[in-house]
Amino acid sequence: MIYVGIACFGLSLIFQLITLPVEFDASRRALQSIENGGLLADDELVGARKTLRAAAMTYVAATAVALAQILRLLIIFGNHRGSDD
Repeated sequence: MIYVGIACFGLSLIFQLITLPVEFDASRRALQSIENGGLLADDELVGARKTLRAAAMTYVAATAVALAQILRLLIIFGNHRGSDD
């Protein structure tokens, strides 16, 4: 059963790694659209840039959590397996 859990978290991690560049590109394109469309004043643009960067960083955090979860499962499984011998 632990192999299924590790595999599921592994798939989640792969998906998140694929999603990272997509999200950063989406934030970049959104900022370009805002700038090119003249939708915000210069002082508002600074806030929009920070907000879009923070939105992209949530994906980085989720990827780090998924990696930590996989490592946690591997450590638990390794310790458990060693005690069975």
